[in-house]
Amino acid sequence: MKFYAIIVAGGSGKRMQTAIAKQFLLLNNKPVMMHTLQAFYLSEVQPEIIVVLAKDDHEYWKDLCFKYNFDIPHTLVEGGKERFHSVRNGLMTIKEDGVVAIHDAVRPVVTSSLITQTFRDALEAGNAIPCIKPSDSVRKLQDDGGSKIINRDKLVLIQTPQTFDLGQLRIAYQQRFSNKFTDDASVVEAAGFPINLIEGNRNNIKVTYPEDLELASFLLKNNIPG
Repeated sequence: MKFYAIIVAGGSGKRMQTAIAKQFLLLNNKPVMMHTLQAFYLSEVQPEIIVVLAKDDHEYWKDLCFKYNFDIPHTLVEGGKERFHSVRNGLMTIKEDGVVAIHDAVRPVVTSSLITQTFRDALEAGNAIPCIKPSDSVRKLQDDGGSKIINRDKLVLIQTPQTFDLGQLRIAYQQRFSNKFTDDASVVEAAGFPINLIEGNRNNIKVTYPEDLELASFLLKNNIPG
């Protein structure tokens, strides 16, 4: 059984208030995405790694790898207009059957245990989607400007890696792109496959805002699992 990981790196620096894309920002003395690739490389399943990155950033990434002596093996693939197209580009490079994890490049604190669990569960159930319960109260904004309370016990927050049987994912990505696709699970669900939720990790944060980078630094320095 072959294992793969598609690392999607299409983020920008807009919400980080920086001109540098989030995956290239320094985190504990090396770019964020290097921590992410390392987590998969050192995991028990040791998947073949595919990095999907905007074409204009390929040379910059190669320069960073040289600068930081980063030699973890990975295949570089050109990104698409939307995340959907980027994942499909990565998927097209895989010729064999197996299981593939799709992970945000800017979730650098992901642990080997969570990675391994998603692969194990995807082998049994066809897919494995990590999630956590929201800890805050949740309200839905109304069209009239008001808001309505929602029972948070009925909600989960979805994380990555989202891991799938390759046969299932290939069928799902034959669909046309829709704005309703918010992640890979939504694409697979639209193709008629049931979604298997598993327990994620609250520290498996997505680096989106400046304070997220500080938290990720703290978690990594103190070896606190994500």
